[in-house]
Amino acid sequence: MTAILGISAYYHDSAAALIVDGKIVAAAQEERFSRKKHDAAFPARAVEFCLAEAGLSVSQIDYVGYYEKPLLKFGRLLEMYVAAVPFGFRSFISAMPVWLKEKLFLDRDLRSQLGHHYKKRFVFCEHHESHAASAFFPSPFEDAAILTLDGVGEWATTSYGVGHGNRIELTGELRFPHSLGLLYSAFTHFCGFRVNSGEYKLMGLAPYGEPQFVEAIYRHLLDLKPDGSFRLNLAYFDFWHGLTMTSRKFDQLFGGPPRTPESPLTQRELDLAASIQVVTEEIILRMAKHLHEMTRMNNLCMAGGVALNCVANGRLAREGPFERIWIQPAAGDAGGALGVALMIWYQLLQNPRQPNPHDILRGSLLGPNYDESAIRAMLDARGAKYRYISDETELCQYVAGLLAKEQVVGWFAGRMEFGPRALGSRSILGDARSPRLQSVMNLKIKFRESFRPFAPAVLEECASEYFDAEPKVLGPYMLTVANVRQQHRLPVSADAPSRGLPAINTPRSTIPAVTHVDYSARVQTVNAERHGRFHHLLKEFESLTGSPMLINTSFNVRGEPIVCTPEEAYDCFANTNIDALVIERFVLLRPEQTNIAQDVTATTSPKFALD
Repeated sequence: MTAILGISAYYHDSAAALIVDGKIVAAAQEERFSRKKHDAAFPARAVEFCLAEAGLSVSQIDYVGYYEKPLLKFGRLLEMYVAAVPFGFRSFISAMPVWLKEKLFLDRDLRSQLGHHYKKRFVFCEHHESHAASAFFPSPFEDAAILTLDGVGEWATTSYGVGHGNRIELTGELRFPHSLGLLYSAFTHFCGFRVNSGEYKLMGLAPYGEPQFVEAIYRHLLDLKPDGSFRLNLAYFDFWHGLTMTSRKFDQLFGGPPRTPESPLTQRELDLAASIQVVTEEIILRMAKHLHEMTRMNNLCMAGGVALNCVANGRLAREGPFERIWIQPAAGDAGGALGVALMIWYQLLQNPRQPNPHDILRGSLLGPNYDESAIRAMLDARGAKYRYISDETELCQYVAGLLAKEQVVGWFAGRMEFGPRALGSRSILGDARSPRLQSVMNLKIKFRESFRPFAPAVLEECASEYFDAEPKVLGPYMLTVANVRQQHRLPVSADAPSRGLPAINTPRSTIPAVTHVDYSARVQTVNAERHGRFHHLLKEFESLTGSPMLINTSFNVRGEPIVCTPEEAYDCFANTNIDALVIERFVLLRPEQTNIAQDVTATTSPKFALD
């Protein structure tokens, strides 16, 4: 037996992943256990879960891999601080104590965190190699081109290369400070959202605006080449030596200082979001075309935080040169834990690789699950009123009936998802045909901005009937945007707003709750092999209503990680306006609960207050 533990930690979204004899046994982000969103601490709880899932102790692990090389990153920081003297001094004195105490002696810290029970060597993999490995090795491809894009690893911000069988080779890169991820994050910050978590908001905001700043971005902020490489004009940015993302020149170019978080959005922010989204898509398309010309591969694998931009992914699938694209669902730093473990198994140990026609992630359902006796004990301790439905068909029919009545259901079933998306295990569900649920779920349940779009989960065999893409392009991981087909669109009156936030109030299709203002949708396809009971629920909902899809959004509220345990699912149900809660085979209806509020506002509980 060969057991390999992969770890990502100390920067963003710490995680652990465990491989035993080439099989992915478990993977999870630390935030799900610590309840600190984007927790960057050592993933002690995630490691504990992975070992428990395999029935192993730390001393039985053969290799521990870390997803990047800290000495290379430290060298980059020192070089940039020296180049930026004296402007980088504040950033320098902020960063150095942490590096000198923790990050520079990482092998010592890792050994300590593992209780000194691990006596063997550590394997340090370069950041973008970990991303590349997380993308190619689980993919269904024997051969593929590889593209990784994020903020920055050690030096690389973009890397490209190829994968063949059990090996990957990265042949080129774009280096810090010239970074597509940091460019997008700079606009995220400027528009008043939090870097490393608000990029989704910026992407969702883009269709409400007009891309009127595209020319200014090209003229002033970056020099873009035909192959997708570019250089940033650093006079407009502060991230490369300071403590903020943008400089005063950036403010002057775009008409004033950054938006204050939580202040009203203006047309400027809508147009900036639209503009940087257009530029991002163009850069990715150029990179992909160049990579295709170099490799002549038919398949492309992608990872890195930028690969979570599903709008850009959708355009790449439609207009790009590759026949098939596979994107790691945990594309950010968390996925690096899985990547380094796979890199050790295949490339270091030279084990053979046999691609699965789908992939080897099993729907990315790699987190913990919980037995029914523990769930029942928890519900009894909370004084909950519930019904237990032992027959799965009866359970799914009952829940489908609730959804058909426009009730919002918290759905907790099986193993938790690895990655930032809820994929039918820790989800809040609703009827995609409802014209009111998009607003209700945003404001009264998720307690977040009303403009945020929701994603549809659709039966795989029905996806092409509703969306202008093949199921293999859409995929099970909610990573690609496609347009709603013309036959499902509704006529919009001439006086209805087509842009700006008021446009959200105009239904645009027969599935208005999941149709964005530009007729797009972030689609997840569902089949029986990957999704089990969630697929069964969709089939029963289709039998009852004729609709093969549901709203699928993550089971959490704003500022909270997705729920992990039954206790957290119950607390989220109790502190929001979710109508019904399903935890495995236990069903709770809100009107029957005498110990929770029947109508919750965002300020009822400080825990769930707006940021």
